[in-house]
Amino acid sequence: LDLDIDWPGVFKHAHAVSKTNPFWNELSASNPFVHDIAASNRNKNNKYLSILKEKPYLFSKVSSNRDSLASSGDELDIDCLLRKTSARRSGRSKSVSDFLDIVDNQRFNPHKKTPQKTIPSDVTWLQNDREAYKMAWLSHRQLTRSCLDLEAMSHSPGWAQTQATDIQVVCKLNHEGGSVQLPDSDINIHVPVGHVLPGEFQEVGLKAILNPPSSFNNEVSITVSPLIELTLSNLNTREAIFLEVKVAAKVKNDPLSQVMSDIVCFYSLDKEGPFKKLENCYTYQDTIQVKLRDLSHVMYAVIAVQANKIQPPATNVWDYVQRTISVGIYGPKYIHPTFTAVFTVFGHNYIPGKLTICDIKKGGKNMPPVVFQLWGKHTFLLEKPQDLNISLVSCDPDFEVKMEDQSKNIKEEELKTGEMVRQQFLFSMLGCQEMHFFVFLVQIKVLKSSQVTQFHVTTPDPAPKLSGIINRPKRLQNRKEIKSAPLLLIPTVKYPKFQDKTLSVNTYGVALKTVLRQNKIDYLLEYFKGDTIAILGEDKVKAIGQTKIKEWYVGVLRKKIGLVHCKNVKVISKEQAMDTADSELTTRNLVEQIALPFKKLTYIYSVVLSTVSESVYDWRALAEVLGYSHMSLDDFNEAHADKESERVAHVVKRMKEDCHANKKKRLFLYELIVALLKIDCQGLVARLTQDTIILTSAVKLGKYWRELAEKLARLTKQQIEAYEVPHQGKNGAVALEMMWKPAYDFLYTWGAHYGGSYRDVLQDLQSALDKMKNPVTKHWRELTGTLILVNCMEVLRASAFSKMEEE
Repeated sequence: LDLDIDWPGVFKHAHAVSKTNPFWNELSASNPFVHDIAASNRNKNNKYLSILKEKPYLFSKVSSNRDSLASSGDELDIDCLLRKTSARRSGRSKSVSDFLDIVDNQRFNPHKKTPQKTIPSDVTWLQNDREAYKMAWLSHRQLTRSCLDLEAMSHSPGWAQTQATDIQVVCKLNHEGGSVQLPDSDINIHVPVGHVLPGEFQEVGLKAILNPPSSFNNEVSITVSPLIELTLSNLNTREAIFLEVKVAAKVKNDPLSQVMSDIVCFYSLDKEGPFKKLENCYTYQDTIQVKLRDLSHVMYAVIAVQANKIQPPATNVWDYVQRTISVGIYGPKYIHPTFTAVFTVFGHNYIPGKLTICDIKKGGKNMPPVVFQLWGKHTFLLEKPQDLNISLVSCDPDFEVKMEDQSKNIKEEELKTGEMVRQQFLFSMLGCQEMHFFVFLVQIKVLKSSQVTQFHVTTPDPAPKLSGIINRPKRLQNRKEIKSAPLLLIPTVKYPKFQDKTLSVNTYGVALKTVLRQNKIDYLLEYFKGDTIAILGEDKVKAIGQTKIKEWYVGVLRKKIGLVHCKNVKVISKEQAMDTADSELTTRNLVEQIALPFKKLTYIYSVVLSTVSESVYDWRALAEVLGYSHMSLDDFNEAHADKESERVAHVVKRMKEDCHANKKKRLFLYELIVALLKIDCQGLVARLTQDTIILTSAVKLGKYWRELAEKLARLTKQQIEAYEVPHQGKNGAVALEMMWKPAYDFLYTWGAHYGGSYRDVLQDLQSALDKMKNPVTKHWRELTGTLILVNCMEVLRASAFSKMEEE
């Protein structure tokens, strides 16, 4: 490593020009820091309202020149910096710079225009410190590597060499200041206007060290944040900066706790200490803001709850606070027939998206460190440190947890240290079935009390099969054609042809009484005594009628689909039916009617788009049923022409735009569901149905989700509060308009327990909503409509798609 390199000369190429970075389109999606920059540039009027008593409007001014002045290591012109280094590398050890070198050579223009503003890094403070030079170089390389779309490079033999594991951000701010946030956390640095002189810049770095100093965890003190590393490049400052952290505890409201304990910030210039207590702090419930006056190039801070004195009946500082425990479940990117899941307890509320695991064992031998992904997380209140019992149970009969790993304990002494505590659970697949994702239950028991906390986690998909990789001769691999990941062969799927014909019905019902309603109710049929009603399937639906919960058949009468009360009809066979003319219906009318609930359901467009593009394998089939049969490959631009999923996504986006342009007559989700039913994608329709119903139910319920949670899962008040904690505002409560978020978290977790039994999810949700004190289902009938949909899928498939064609 050449430590005498001319750093200013190297960094003069660093500028915020997205046009020269071939990965820029992927960066904003894969790198949360770049995404935040892009978002802030699009919305320049975004204002931060401080809760600080001192200068409350300090941060309200936002730079209007951010486009031209704001930059970070994420935006470096690495194509220019690294282009000369890759020619002598072998094919077996390609690094990031090799991939940069071979991406579309024509895009690199040596005569490109020099940017108007070049911002060199201030490295004068490194000139006499060789170790500092080394650390700065390594930090810069790590930051540059973390910007790349490693997801796309994961199939390369050398991809793991550049895997970033530490979460940190670096941002360069001018004299107008701004805010820097550590991704996926509640840790922020606020730089006020006038912090540095006009024309000067401040590089602010933030990093979270997951294990805080152990010296602060004892009988009178506990840490409630990670150890925060703060770096500054410019010490020629005129204003202090502010650290804001949302911590994992708040002091109880009783007078004794308020007097005896406080949330404080400790500060040091060295990672190992000594730390000193800062006085310039302002605390509001579980959020603390700290004014940092004594600035240095590298600083460390940690938030702790400190007791002045332990007064009986209290035994330690835990008795004065409401302490939130955060747990994360980590596992590999893809599941395998045998894999390890890691249960991790954090002494703070920062749960990183990736975690380096160093003690994985295989065959009795230690494995190299691996980076695990966050699969799920949960928070719960713990009154005091005590022994915990952790158990993981598979909800899928195809998988099991190894016998000796099914239940493990975490000792009280381990929780008192404030450090991460990990327990490993080995999963294995039973038999030789095809691999698939599944759901497992995580249960946390407090051994000395009856408190039980549980939540469900859904694993990722199994690893994609790589047998279909295209291997071209090397001499034919032009640099222009090489992408950041090998092209996988998508399996050829032939979708059946939809046939518009009369439904084939085997069961009928004769009405035993006349039912006419003064106030019409959606999805409920009206009929006269003696009418012959076609019964679609033998399954019954449980749902509320005018006032009571009843059992219903799905029936057809006078070209309308709806529910008929089971007690009001006599079921007969097809041969016994006399006149069935009024109960005939075509498959086209069936599809259009059973999809009607989607006209009123709430959905997240990005989720629908990704789900459909990943699950439909023939864009032409989808385009044809959507009315775009005239489309050809020439209609796709270069960005959408490579993968089938991108072509499918392009078709869906095209339909979305057309529906948006004609809102009065066309509805996006309704037309999409009709199209998917016409190409027999019933599994995909079922998944979209469950997702949209859960989201819409959460929105409809609002604050009444607590009552539903008690009925569905018998949640305690503490468990309900644990769902609401992540969404609480600064006043410690969840705003009414945000109440759908904990409701959605609960319903999603509850629904995952059912695995693929989507029909049971919808029916159990319908029954629980019907039993509430003021059922929303009396007025909101779309859930009932989706039950009709899922009960008609079999008869639709039997009538609309030819079995001979499928064979």
